[in-house]
Amino acid sequence: MTQSGTDVANALFEQHVKYEMSALKGAKLRKFLEKEVTELLSHAESVTLSRLTSAEQVMGVIQRIVVDMELDSGIPELAAEMATEVLNASVQADTTLGEIISREQATGFLEETLSLRQQRERVIAEIMAHPVYQELVSNVVYAGLVNYLYEDNLITKSVPGVGSVMKFGKKMANKAVPGLDETFERRIKAWLSDSLPGLIAKSEQFLHRALTEDELRDTVMAAWVSLEDRTIAELHEGLGDIELQEYVVLGYEFWLQFRKTAYFEGCARSVVEHLFVKYGDRPIVDLLNDVGVTRDVIMAEIDAYVLPVIDVLREEGYVEALVRRRLSGFYKSAAARKILEPEG
Repeated sequence: MTQSGTDVANALFEQHVKYEMSALKGAKLRKFLEKEVTELLSHAESVTLSRLTSAEQVMGVIQRIVVDMELDSGIPELAAEMATEVLNASVQADTTLGEIISREQATGFLEETLSLRQQRERVIAEIMAHPVYQELVSNVVYAGLVNYLYEDNLITKSVPGVGSVMKFGKKMANKAVPGLDETFERRIKAWLSDSLPGLIAKSEQFLHRALTEDELRDTVMAAWVSLEDRTIAELHEGLGDIELQEYVVLGYEFWLQFRKTAYFEGCARSVVEHLFVKYGDRPIVDLLNDVGVTRDVIMAEIDAYVLPVIDVLREEGYVEALVRRRLSGFYKSAAARKILEPEG
């Protein structure tokens, strides 16, 4: 390109940059973005979700970003700091539980939970079958039986001195026949071992009868009434910064392990595949409308976030540098040279 051609190209380039910079600010920029949003939504009325992407592509994003991405150690530290700030915020002492969840909402959750009768019965059955509970029942019955035999039965209460005589007789019998007390204890425990399944079954039947929906509803709502006027700070009293941070770390470690399980992958895949079954062959605008993303919503976020960010980038010189990088190649190209230096 000759000197004159180069000068013309440079002059055009500078004017083009100036034009673009004036268009990328204020009302002009907003008008441009508004027009492009309208155009994109117009295309969204005909372009389907499956045409843009596939279930496997979405699963690939989940795999790369959610499952495989290595998370820096600063993430749990930051999360713990944020959780501590929330725990110590003044709003905790100014807000009651009832202001967060109304009594009507609590009742709604309770009613839905009470409808899960099969799950409730399963929980009771599993508790009854737990070795710790069975040992508890055995020990309670044994202690009560021994206490009754030697102290609290009708005869020892009604006839003065009988209780002392029975205890004395027990001691004398043990002296006369060493090990008699241990034998008696073994027989009681053997009887308890044989009777325990029946005792457990009866206690399970009792709980099923006692824990009716009305009883549970009254109990839970009574507890709710006693708690709804207490502040959040009062409810988490005793939970210090250290304990909270430990919970955050435990939750973070759980997430690192959970995200790599087949269960997580299966859940994610079922959601993604259902999304494509429902919306894959439908225009994208159907999905946007169903999740509440409208033109007004998009423009509101552009006004609140996009425009201020672009203003900062322009002040930092990034926008102009971007425009120059984008246009300079054309004004130095053979196509531009051919236009600016036509053959004579």
